[in-house]
Amino acid sequence: MTPIEIALAEAAAAAARGEVPVGAVVTDAAGTVLAQAGNEVEARRDPTAHAEILALRAAAARLGSPRLPGCTLTVTLEPCPMCAQAASFFRVKRLVFGAYDPKGGGVEHGARIFAAPSCHHVPEVIGGVRESDCAELLRQFFAARR
Repeated sequence: MTPIEIALAEAAAAAARGEVPVGAVVTDAAGTVLAQAGNEVEARRDPTAHAEILALRAAAARLGSPRLPGCTLTVTLEPCPMCAQAASFFRVKRLVFGAYDPKGGGVEHGARIFAAPSCHHVPEVIGGVRESDCAELLRQFFAARR
């Protein structure tokens, strides 16, 4: 499975648990999966338990380092400002995401964290990967709750 497929599976599992369906994967330079996670905000009762934060923390723990140079963070939804800043702090080489988030995104929308002069590390950004699949998962999740 590709990283985005793994992230989609994590997002689907999160939705099945009643979490907003976002999944994230961290891979190393060789493409080896270091960590993967889905949102756990409700389960942990922690608003910072986004998939990206959980996957980045697990990858750093696995490598025994607070930095992830050479790594790629792949996520199903454009990261929010908190998660975009975390990707910068972890010094990921690349950020790949699926669906764009005009309302809550922090990369291409909203705060545009990587464009801020205070941002010390800017990863390569690739957006729109499997965008329709990622967006559809979110649409279905929220439609079922309305």
